[in-house]
Parts: sequence; structure tokens; C-alpha cells
Amino acid sequence: MDQGLRNYLIVTGGYWAFTVTDGAIRMLVVLYFHLLGYSPFEVAMLFLFYEFFGMVTNLVGGWLGARIGLNLTMNIGMAMQVVALAALTVPDAWLTVPYVMAAQALSGIAKDLNKMSAKASVKTMVNDGGGSTLFKWVAVLTGSKNALKGGGFFVGAVLLEGVGFRTALAVLAGLLLMVLVVTAILLPSGVGKMKSKPNSPRSSQKCPPSTGCRQHAFFSSVRGMSGLW
Repeated sequence: MDQGLRNYLIVTGGYWAFTVTDGAIRMLVVLYFHLLGYSPFEVAMLFLFYEFFGMVTNLVGGWLGARIGLNLTMNIGMAMQVVALAALTVPDAWLTVPYVMAAQALSGIAKDLNKMSAKASVKTMVNDGGGSTLFKWVAVLTGSKNALKGGGFFVGAVLLEGVGFRTALAVLAGLLLMVLVVTAILLPSGVGKMKSKPNSPRSSQKCPPSTGCRQHAFFSSVRGMSGLW
């Protein structure tokens, strides 16, 4: 099998596994905290930091990936999701709104680190120089997200009904940890890492108005705010 295709399949498998767990944890939190008697507003507040810190991660994730490698940022994202899942297995008395918001903030950072790394690393794996091939591979990766997240919602509901909240979280954390180990072993190191030291996020934002990158940064922030809404 071509090395680029092999690496693409590994990245895609890791991204798919992460996306399913991400959808499952959303459904688990919504349903379980509703059962605990949380109001609709309190349940919505639990996800505020998830969206906000995901937006922040988008602003610095590319710089971090260029500095340490996209495979490493993807694995960091998976590890953070495992920690976020484990953090919710504490007794009910600990599950206050601020505590769960903090766990969801960690999950939001993990989600966007993983998503950014998976999509950006595809470019380094296309060896024919063809833009059409790159477009197809990224389209498959991106187009699968909503379907898999919907599947994750179903998985979360089934696990909650079948084994309970904490066991469901432990199962998801264990499975994702296994995927993390596999991707860490099979993926080559330094994917997407720049040979020269990349500029900091602050310095990279300094550009002439004529280039349009300031407008791009503005609309990226607006896109991130839509998630908060």
C-alpha cells in the first residue's frame, strides 16, 4: 500500500474514532444532567466553554502544529479528550456547573486540535501534487464528520441506557486511548512540522491590509462566535 494512503487511512480512522466519542459525550452530558434536574439554561451553559475554547484553539492550532508536528497535536487532542471523559466519572456531588464547564473546555480544545491536525496533515500525504486528489481526500474527511457525530449521539444514548453514565464514559475513554496508542505508533513523526521556527501567532497576524488576511481573521472569529450562539 502506498505510504501516503496508509497514513491517510490512519489519520482518518483516528479522526473518526474521536468524532464518535465527541458526539457521544455531548449526548451523555445533555441527557444525564437533565436527569439530575438541571434546568435547560444550566445544561446549555455546560457547553459554553466547549465552543469558546474551540474557537481559541483554531486561532493558535496551526502555529502549534507547524512547531511540533501535526501528528503530535492530533495525539495531544486525543489525550485531552481521554482526560475530559475521565474527569466526568467523579461522584455526582462534584459535578457542579463550573466543574463540568471546565471539563467541556478541555474537550473543546481537544476537538479542534484533532480536527485541525487531521485535515491539515492530509496535504502532506498527497504525493501526486494534484489539487483534485487533495480536494477529494479532504472532502471525505470533512463530509464524514456530521454523520459520525450523529452516530456518536446514538452511541451515547445507547450507552447511557445500557451501562450508565460513568461506565459509558470509561468505555469511551478506554477505546479512544487504544486508538491514541495505535496512531502514535503507526504515524511517522514530524508530519507538517516546519524546518524553520514558525512565527508566533501574534507576529503572523501582522500583514498589509491589501492581502485580506485581516478580513479573513475577522470572519474566522465571527464563525467561531456562531458556535457560541
